[in-house]
Amino acid sequence: MRFLPTDEQRAFARSLDALLTAADTPAVVRSWSAGDHTAGQALWSRIAEAGVFAPAVPETYEGAGPLPVELAVAFVELGRHAVPGPLVETVLAAVLLADLPERAEGLLPQLVSGKAVATVGAPYALDGDMADVVLALRDRQVWLSPGCRPGTKASLDPARRLATPLPGGELLRAGVPPSALGWARLATAAQALGVGLALLERAVAYVTQRVQFGVPIGSFQAVKHRLADALTALEFARPLLFGAALTMTPADLAAAKVAACEAAYTTARTALQLHGAIGYTAEYDLSLWLTKARALRTAWGGPAECRAAVLSGARPRG
Repeated sequence: MRFLPTDEQRAFARSLDALLTAADTPAVVRSWSAGDHTAGQALWSRIAEAGVFAPAVPETYEGAGPLPVELAVAFVELGRHAVPGPLVETVLAAVLLADLPERAEGLLPQLVSGKAVATVGAPYALDGDMADVVLALRDRQVWLSPGCRPGTKASLDPARRLATPLPGGELLRAGVPPSALGWARLATAAQALGVGLALLERAVAYVTQRVQFGVPIGSFQAVKHRLADALTALEFARPLLFGAALTMTPADLAAAKVAACEAAYTTARTALQLHGAIGYTAEYDLSLWLTKARALRTAWGGPAECRAAVLSGARPRG
């Protein structure tokens, strides 16, 4: 079976790539990391208008979904450009709210249009200091929180600022549907694949320019092997991602999550090693993707949890 995007999906990816390339996302990420969300919120509005969140929202609420393949296409591009913000969490919030008409009618059109930003705390909420809608997951219950406590906690990625949802609020539902976690894992896997592709692209560009012993280091056999291993891991993750977007089964989504995130993490380690000392500096743009690859690896299910979900789904029943 071949997983090839349609002409419309390719055009969607190209349009997002053009939009994000023109937006100078590294500068946006650095401002976001410093707590200045002005440029980031402007970019958020533009990607929402481009249709990034619509695939997760039913047409009833001004979305276009459910369209998981289109969501994966979009999030690969978001990862490639290191777009900051609670992207996955907004998708998760939309899925959690979609079958609650009394809340969905007022909130989902706002999320689709980019006029509102949502986050989900379990227990920490990503970018809760700037989110308009904060959902808190407590004891397998979903609460609409009144907000987050002042102050934020740094994560592995400076652009992923964590906050604690305030207690209390409105109880929305007694359980978290497995399908909601599946959408979060799909979006995270797609974002991670994009991060890995960006890291590989930057590593290849660097090794063709850096010269040792009179030749580019990219001509060394050991360097070629490291890059080939990274490329292989990413290309193996790609069909798992889009296959999971077609089936949306928990086991397939967990497999896509672990494959894409481990491939991105492997590529990050390779890119860091090939860049040498410059790769460790926060001032160098490579760091924006390095830290994101590490943070996404454990977001919405770490490697061990996802592998257990894969094995559980693969066991014969009865």
